[in-house]
Amino acid sequence: MNADPDIVIIGSGMGGATIASALAPSGANILILEAGERLEDRPENRDQRAIFQLGHFRPKETWYERDAKGVERGFNPGNYYNVGGNSKFYGAVLTRYRREDFEEMRHLHGFSPAWPFPYEELEPWYSRAEQLYQVRGALGEDPTEPQHSTAYPFPPVPDEPAIASVRKRLKQNGMHPFSLPLGVDIDRWLAKGRTPWDAHPNSFDGKMDAETVALTQALQHPNVRLKTGARVTRLTTAADGRTIEAVHYASFDKERTLRPKLVILSAGAVQSAALLLRSANEANPRGLANRSDQVGRNFMNHNSSAVLAISPSYRNDAVYQKSFGFNDFYLSDGEGGPPLGNVQLLGRISGTILKGNMPRVPQTLLNWISAHAIDFYAMSEDLPSPESRIMVDGDRIVLQWVRTNWQAHLDLVSKLKGVLRKAGFPIVLSRPFDKRTPSHQCGTVRIGNDPAAAPLDINCRAFDHPNLFVVDASFLPTSAAVNPALTVAAQALRVAEHIANEDLRS
Repeated sequence: MNADPDIVIIGSGMGGATIASALAPSGANILILEAGERLEDRPENRDQRAIFQLGHFRPKETWYERDAKGVERGFNPGNYYNVGGNSKFYGAVLTRYRREDFEEMRHLHGFSPAWPFPYEELEPWYSRAEQLYQVRGALGEDPTEPQHSTAYPFPPVPDEPAIASVRKRLKQNGMHPFSLPLGVDIDRWLAKGRTPWDAHPNSFDGKMDAETVALTQALQHPNVRLKTGARVTRLTTAADGRTIEAVHYASFDKERTLRPKLVILSAGAVQSAALLLRSANEANPRGLANRSDQVGRNFMNHNSSAVLAISPSYRNDAVYQKSFGFNDFYLSDGEGGPPLGNVQLLGRISGTILKGNMPRVPQTLLNWISAHAIDFYAMSEDLPSPESRIMVDGDRIVLQWVRTNWQAHLDLVSKLKGVLRKAGFPIVLSRPFDKRTPSHQCGTVRIGNDPAAAPLDINCRAFDHPNLFVVDASFLPTSAAVNPALTVAAQALRVAEHIANEDLRS
């Protein structure tokens, strides 16, 4: 292969791996640059003390948060740098945005803007992404589910008996629990070890993540290569200030340069924005793709909480637990008011996991709580705000996260507590997730129709740089209140077809 590839893809997470798999059959010379390495198959992968108490897999880096007074404080973020990105640890919930999420939606405190295209534009790509990631699911259970042109390729992951009993109680009380659409081969996962998959690393154990599915398919083509340990430091433009002329990266402490025809940036909502900002030059003083001054802005991170429902008479002997959710408060509060969000089961929270957040509580008490609790994840939309942003200060990443829609989230948690008490759980505890947990970070390099208001067009091409695409969760104009992985994958497939038709045809 030539030293300079036709396409450089920066990052191997859900966006980068998916678009690589779709472009691979084109024959283009594709090089994927990944800052991390492959996750090894090690005992720590299923060791909950190593994961949740010792932080074995947490990155060794510090970001800085700027408060309203401009004071910066360091924190250790929960983003992962490895082949497959954050999808190696994700809960594998592969759900579609609701049709209404593509339209302007009024919330308790503000509006979620409309997408630059409707749900119907992305629907066929959702279907292809579900096939690619071998989603297990069932249609007809969730009243908010949008139209599907194809059925899920596999039946849903079954409820364990202790979980089925709670689903039954919820249905009897008028709720509409539905089987979560999951990218998990449950038999393969449990054959390796009897643990949940949520927040547990995956080493080809049955979880359908960016590496095990899309990247594996892409690398079957001889024209696609993966280079690990390659941290991209800067993009430079040609003299016109528009064409991306070179990709600079560090590998084994050496600086290297590539000059591809196309660059696809898929480093994640934080790192993609940071790279564009760091690549400022005389022609682009505010950073690349930043004529609109929107790069890094509109950072969103779902408002989310863990909710534990406890009853002395309930015995939870489930292993994985994460098999259903409900959207009864998704499009409204259930009483004609504004939307509140999604509720879904967390992966089973053991006493060992609880110990990571409550180190002073006796293990015996935590084990008792775990044995008599069922664990839910409440998730509400974070609305885009230009004041919520990623900034850079040299090599430092500075996060200024301005939470929005928080009262709606508190209302969702309150509603959920009422539902669970009615279902027979007298004790219901909740705890919000903070900045250390990457709760679906998105929105920093959004798509739009107006180059004065968005860095990217509807095909994720930078308005300012015709050979630059940004394909990861940063393109999302809204966060909705569902897991974003499938939407990122669907758009990646859509963009790949656009590139194949518009950029790769001679």
